[in-house]
Amino acid sequence: MSSSKSDYKTNVMRVLDKLKIPYNHYCYADTDAISGVEVAAALGQNPDKVFKTLVTVSKSKKYYVFMVPVAKELNLKKAAHAVGEKSVEMLPLKELLPLTGYVHGGCSPIGMKKQFVTVADESAKAFDTIIFSAGKIGYQVELSFDNLKKAINLSAASIVD
Repeated sequence: MSSSKSDYKTNVMRVLDKLKIPYNHYCYADTDAISGVEVAAALGQNPDKVFKTLVTVSKSKKYYVFMVPVAKELNLKKAAHAVGEKSVEMLPLKELLPLTGYVHGGCSPIGMKKQFVTVADESAKAFDTIIFSAGKIGYQVELSFDNLKKAINLSAASIVD
């Protein structure tokens, strides 16, 4: 059975469907977009409302997920403070797939192998909806912050510079 890119369902979309959470989805697989800023441009979206998903690890070996606007950088000090840790660092790339089930560039806070505490930059709350990876390179989903909170353990804090 073949399916076109427009009706392709990622695991993230299946999770949202199961939870009856409304969302929009986008496919940019037929573009040359690689970086988050390029993805936002390919989708014709404000890069401030398109978020990347970053996985970190603390000294105590706890994992945390942070969502930040694609044009911004995660402030590790602020991120650690937001989750009550002394420090966090980016998860080594080789550990991402075994830990989350996702590859770099296709990591979503929804549908990871294990659910981790997730913090979105507080700017996410300023938008009616935010856009982030649908769990596969080339696909994004868009939903409200409140609806995302129904799917995962989510809070908001100031975590970018």
